[in-house]
Amino acid sequence: MFFTFFGTVVIAGIIGYASERTQFTRNGYVPSIIICVGGAFLFFMISRMFNISFGSPGLNAILSSIGALIIVPTHFWK
Repeated sequence: MFFTFFGTVVIAGIIGYASERTQFTRNGYVPSIIICVGGAFLFFMISRMFNISFGSPGLNAILSSIGALIIVPTHFWK
């Protein structure tokens, strides 16, 4: 569980960086990484408490990071 958590954080950070690099979001690098890590951490804890999953832990991290980026808008488009 300990290594799964760190893998989730690393994957979420990569997704946050990649979303800014490809201009999927325009929040800035640090806010996007924080949003992704927060969403992945929240889903990680909820999935451990209620035993829900989309599949592998890596897939859970990817989907929860993308979901957090979609749900939490921090920069409005001009």
